[in-house]
Amino acid sequence: MQQRLKGRVAIVTGAGGGLGRAHALELARHGASVIVNDLGDAAREVAAEIEQSGGRAMAMAGDVTRHADMQALADRAVAAFGRIDILVNNAGILRDKSFAKMPPDDFRLMLDVHVMGAVNATQAVWPRMQAQAYGRIVMTTSSSGLYGNFGQSNYGAAKMALVGLMQTLALEGAKHDIRVNCLAPSAATAMTDGLLDAHAVATLAPGRVSPGVIALVADDAPTRMILLAGGGSFECAHITMTQGIHIGETDDPVQALRGRLDQVRSPAGQCIPASAWEQSQHELAKAGAGDA
Repeated sequence: MQQRLKGRVAIVTGAGGGLGRAHALELARHGASVIVNDLGDAAREVAAEIEQSGGRAMAMAGDVTRHADMQALADRAVAAFGRIDILVNNAGILRDKSFAKMPPDDFRLMLDVHVMGAVNATQAVWPRMQAQAYGRIVMTTSSSGLYGNFGQSNYGAAKMALVGLMQTLALEGAKHDIRVNCLAPSAATAMTDGLLDAHAVATLAPGRVSPGVIALVADDAPTRMILLAGGGSFECAHITMTQGIHIGETDDPVQALRGRLDQVRSPAGQCIPASAWEQSQHELAKAGAGDA
């Protein structure tokens, strides 16, 4: 097998089991040295598994919600392996409940782990990636954020926030060859216990997602991609902007808009903006053209 990541050093958060473990094993299989981050003994077991297979790995404890822990993790990774090339922000939790019954603390905890956890880990490696003019970062988003899922308002909000983080970091990192992408996995893990039948559990094995991680962190990786993965299938999600309409001077612009909402949301001619500024440019151009 081709060693696509030989010489690269990767950090995987939440790698003591489930998807994180699968990602760590797959990164090592492709030649990367792997820092296995998690709380407790599970990370040591995954690191030992990698080393027994002939790879290089170290278990490093650290809570992603603690900025100091992630800074210390990055320092230890550089001391051990000399550099950091790859970060896979995988750590996550679930606290499912309908929004009407959702305690504010459950919402806040979800944002702390998923969003601030990714922010803390990314800030710890970002200056080093800038200095070496190379970096590959994966955010773990979810179809629950992209499309919604009953009982997961907190999880969905956190996961969609990571898409916004990815979009901006990909722009800011481009001049340093730091490529940032999102992975939306569909996998049977401890977080889905009791929700899937035996066939689905076998089909949605975490390891069938991990090839997507390799594609997103290789030297020729894309940037700003939202890759969906599960059961050996891979898809791409886009946040698009429709052509929309322009409403000129009118006594009742609200009524004019309400009467044409179907045209506003029509997918014909939709595009994928390169940055937020494109919305304003698009609207200024339409206004200048007097598009009705």
